[in-house]
Amino acid sequence: MRQLVIGLLFALLWASAAVATKFGIHAADPLILANVRFFLAGGGMLLFAYLIRKGQHAMPEGKEWMHLAVFGCLNTTVYLGCFVIAMKTVSAGIGSLATATNPLFIMVISALWVKRPLKWYEVTGIFLGMAGVAMATYPLLLDSHATIGGILILMLGMFSVSVATVYYARINQRLSSLVINGWQVFLGGLLFIPVTALFADFKTSHFNAQFWLSVGWLVLPVSVLALQLWFYLVRRDAVRASLWLFLCPVFGFLYSWILLDEPITWYTFAGTMLVIGGLYLAQQEKFRKQSTIPQNQ
Repeated sequence: MRQLVIGLLFALLWASAAVATKFGIHAADPLILANVRFFLAGGGMLLFAYLIRKGQHAMPEGKEWMHLAVFGCLNTTVYLGCFVIAMKTVSAGIGSLATATNPLFIMVISALWVKRPLKWYEVTGIFLGMAGVAMATYPLLLDSHATIGGILILMLGMFSVSVATVYYARINQRLSSLVINGWQVFLGGLLFIPVTALFADFKTSHFNAQFWLSVGWLVLPVSVLALQLWFYLVRRDAVRASLWLFLCPVFGFLYSWILLDEPITWYTFAGTMLVIGGLYLAQQEKFRKQSTIPQNQ
């Protein structure tokens, strides 16, 4: 029961990121929203690690700085930068649905990285996932709730975070997850400063209550609480933890419908089911292996 509650809470919080971003960019430029979030989230984690838990966490050394900078560039600067920019012209529901396809990108990149041919069910799962996103997006393109450019920027972000995940998995890390996350977000924010300085519209940005509530939600419930819940689920059972990602697009579309009055159609349901089916099919080998492992009573 405890894992059920934690899993549901994770999916509820993680799926809210797109809607919270939508509210924030109505008050300020997306680039400004992203940079403020990066510095508050990254800085907050580093302060907690090095001041509140003083002496318990090591500082990066040597090549670790390079690895953190690369990881931060891919995982924060490019991925979250693309995500927040795309939210300007893409519905929050599609943002949540696209995020759920991340395991498919990771699978392809991992296979290419180790030069392993994809299996038939992996290819089929990827095709179903991409077809689902296209189906759910189609009616939104017609009524101006999404643009082709926005979708392409969103997909670029998904590709970047997938590369970051594979890159991170291939590096031996001695640093704690708290320190790694803190530095990669903070360094990603530093790398994002030139983009914000050159292209952000400061004149039309308003740092009002709506802006700070959006940033606060993205930093605390999403970046801090949801990630801690995810780490707990992964430690308990990494394969079963991935199942909770399937709920994120469902909750994401509900949030966008209730809070932003974005349309939900039969295309939405059909597309979401295709994505969920594709994710499950592509990862069936992991689920099959897990089912053969005796469970401790």
